[in-house]
Amino acid sequence: MIKIMADSTCDLSQEIIKKYDISIAPVTINIEGKTYRDKIDIKADEFYNIIEDLDEEPGTSMPSPTEYINIMKDAIEKGHTEVLCICMSSGTSGAYQSAIIAKDCYFEENPNSTVKIHIVDSKSMSHGSGWLILKSARLRDLGATFEELIEFNETYKTSVKHFLSVDDLDHLIKSGRLTNVSAFLGKVLKLKPIMTMKKGKGAIVAKERGRKKVLKHYVDEFMKRNDSNITDFIIIGYTSDLKYAENLRIKIQRESDFTGDIFIMQMGVAVGTHVGLGAISMFFVEKGHGKDNFLINEVHGLLEKKNELLEKIKNHT
Repeated sequence: MIKIMADSTCDLSQEIIKKYDISIAPVTINIEGKTYRDKIDIKADEFYNIIEDLDEEPGTSMPSPTEYINIMKDAIEKGHTEVLCICMSSGTSGAYQSAIIAKDCYFEENPNSTVKIHIVDSKSMSHGSGWLILKSARLRDLGATFEELIEFNETYKTSVKHFLSVDDLDHLIKSGRLTNVSAFLGKVLKLKPIMTMKKGKGAIVAKERGRKKVLKHYVDEFMKRNDSNITDFIIIGYTSDLKYAENLRIKIQRESDFTGDIFIMQMGVAVGTHVGLGAISMFFVEKGHGKDNFLINEVHGLLEKKNELLEKIKNHT
């Protein structure tokens, strides 16, 4: 029996967590002197209703090794012989290291155990690790072995494409979730930045004027990059604006040939602390590793505008 576990930054819905029996180690959020467990002591909407009124920037703490080891022991006591733990990127959180310590402690206490435990550094944030977790649960239920799940995660974890746009970069900059270069660009740009994951940390790769252009960027890039052999579902994430996320789902359904599931899931407090209100994200598996950075996207944008202008000139001659 294979047990799948994760930290709460995966942001999977309670419906999915319950359906696939996924165990979650909660991240701790510190809000003006009080401590809360993500999704247990405080819900996302509660947090987003007060975030703009806080005098101090909220902080987060990774789950302790004890929380991980308790989940592992509980799973083993219930008859699971294999445990797959998928963690948020080690570049943005200490959750992966905490899970590694828990694994080592378990085997120190139980040196003769035949249980198999594997910890995945997802190199992802939020629903990026959530995508790997949900895919793993689906593959497990279709009969995949523990070794096959490990191979899948280690092979495809850097191919999970992230797109994230926020209304305000300040939370990401203060928390260190952006690269130094991206933080500098973020201060210079007046338009909406679009970010992805590079080497386990957030990086700005494009900018757009207004929400409609952000959604267009997401859908255009999805159609160019999507690995249709692997992506049988998309996850759209949001913090405070559900309609924004629903508009993205409608646009994907209307403009692409994708026929798989499109899940809309809210980002929890642990992630929302760093991205703030009005954030929207999208996750799928891309084919290969397309070139994707700010300067390349700027050049591509200029070329597209040039081609559009040439077309207009041709139509008027």
